[in-house]
Amino acid sequence: MKAVVLNSFGGPEAFKLREVPKPVPQAGQVLVRVHATSINPLDYQVRRGDYPDLVPLPAITGHDVSGVVEAVGPGVTAFAPGDEVWYTPQIFDGPGSYAEYHVAAESIIGKKPPSLSHLEAASLTLVGGTAWEALVVRAGLRVGESILIHGGAGGVGHVAIQLAKAIGAKVYTTAREANFEFARRMGADVVIDYAKEDYVDTVMRETGGRGVDVVFDTIGGDTLSRSADVLAQLGRVVSIVDIAQPQNLLQAWGKNASYHFVFTRQHRGKLDELSALIERGQLRPHVGAVYSLADIAQAHARLETPNNGLQGKIAIAVASSI
Repeated sequence: MKAVVLNSFGGPEAFKLREVPKPVPQAGQVLVRVHATSINPLDYQVRRGDYPDLVPLPAITGHDVSGVVEAVGPGVTAFAPGDEVWYTPQIFDGPGSYAEYHVAAESIIGKKPPSLSHLEAASLTLVGGTAWEALVVRAGLRVGESILIHGGAGGVGHVAIQLAKAIGAKVYTTAREANFEFARRMGADVVIDYAKEDYVDTVMRETGGRGVDVVFDTIGGDTLSRSADVLAQLGRVVSIVDIAQPQNLLQAWGKNASYHFVFTRQHRGKLDELSALIERGQLRPHVGAVYSLADIAQAHARLETPNNGLQGKIAIAVASSI
């Protein structure tokens, strides 16, 4: 089978398209013909060598799969050849999705929502599971609460907006002015131009000085420390970003705030919850660009480029028929 192999850490040019052996499903595993995958910040972080101890080389990376079951191993009962499925491969635990075939444990695979194309489904597995883990499991966002989502036009951000609205929260988000319409279309109530406004001033003005109940950090920097300035009492901050610099959380102490750090876990339950929202018309991923498997290097380069004009996700067409 064809696969994009990472032989050394570095820039996008480190990827090479190769012929490698097709995997064989073992007990409790499913062999999937990959129709589509997508690109996430985690993907280029792995490629450039941010986690060298967790990714032995050479490696096939990638963290989203939408495809069709080709074969099942002994003991598999939930799936059969021909089933359309979607999932996130176990992170830092075996080959990823930049390949024509992938093997995964039955327990982490879900039935693909019928209303989504493979390109759309592959654009949602990791970011959708991450947003669910952050807002539902960790932050416990509730009906009538408010949330500030940093980076509302991004892969995780545009899904988080839709999820927060489905829960029944009021949504504030930060975005570039060019992405205001997109963020509003996703469901944001108040969009803040981070290049021209101080989001702290805007949120506190809009909330009458109360602040928001939840802050979702997808961008890093000083967001953890500054988030305390926009929190209501007993507010919650959820971050999916590596802590790259010291943070002063003194203000958070005065707010009785709680902080949660999310490394998303893989299991079928989250996919089934997301599927229910999709079939009710409350959630849909936005595919901002599509590349081929052979062009993954270009896709990585674009995602890493600041102000790249992207909205939502970059999808990768693996099977030529989609």
